[in-house]
Amino acid sequence: MSDTYSITLSINGKSYQSEVEPRLLLADYIRQVAGLSGTHVGCEHGVCGACTILLDGQPVRSCIMLAVQADGHELTTVEGLASDEKNLHPLQEAFWEAHGLQCGFCTPGILMTLLPYLQEHPNPTEHEVREAISGNLCRCTGYQHIVDAALLAAKKMHNGA
Repeated sequence: MSDTYSITLSINGKSYQSEVEPRLLLADYIRQVAGLSGTHVGCEHGVCGACTILLDGQPVRSCIMLAVQADGHELTTVEGLASDEKNLHPLQEAFWEAHGLQCGFCTPGILMTLLPYLQEHPNPTEHEVREAISGNLCRCTGYQHIVDAALLAAKKMHNGA
């Protein structure tokens, strides 16, 4: 039996091929092997949502998933939102404009949770946004500015505002 497994996956459109231990967490792979520090590790139990990424377009908690489970899949992290360094994604713009963050620790996970939600729900209500982010914990803001930013992002993404 081998001590490592060969995996190939794509993160933000870039292919990665690595030999990994079977117990390596996906969040640790993203941060340590791929060098993408935007995925934050908070609780390491899948509760806080800070480590949320997209796996084939669906939000997952990377702190409770093994890197070997991502073999053959497409991952998107917060670094993959913006088209380039000078042009933010409308979701990121909305968070900046509506002051949707304070310390920023939870922000990448919230953004990665909201992206597919807003793509599927172009005109959410405040209540619906609160439900969508209910699995993401923020210790700073009280969520009002996050909700305002999400509603603004929905307009930017779907109405070209």
